Amino acid sequence: MARYLIEQTVSSQGTAGMLQNPEDRSEVLRPLFEAAGCRLEHFYASLTENKTYLVVESHDLDSVYPLWQKFVAAGAASSIKVTPVMEIREAVDLMKKAASLAYRPPGN
Repeated sequence: MARYLIEQTVSSQGTAGMLQNPEDRSEVLRPLFEAAGCRLEHFYASLTENKTYLVVESHDLDSVYPLWQKFVAAGAASSIKVTPVMEIREAVDLMKKAASLAYRPPGN
């Protein structure tokens, strides 16, 4: 399964909701992610940037995309960025594979 880092800028509406009823949103979101075929691994907040960072495990981006749309449509987020991430050992394996490929740059 792949991992995705979801960086969400919390909207003024989302902030107002949290001020009205402060709660651990990971408990609310976990079942939603599971219903979409994903697993919420970590949920972080950055109060100085008004952002949240979620690490999600999913088979593919197609399972993450509907959640992204729900968050934006509900007004909780003013923007969302989804970035595929991997453990360093996975990156090293991919770099080894890239190093083994023969490639001639343009003009050479």
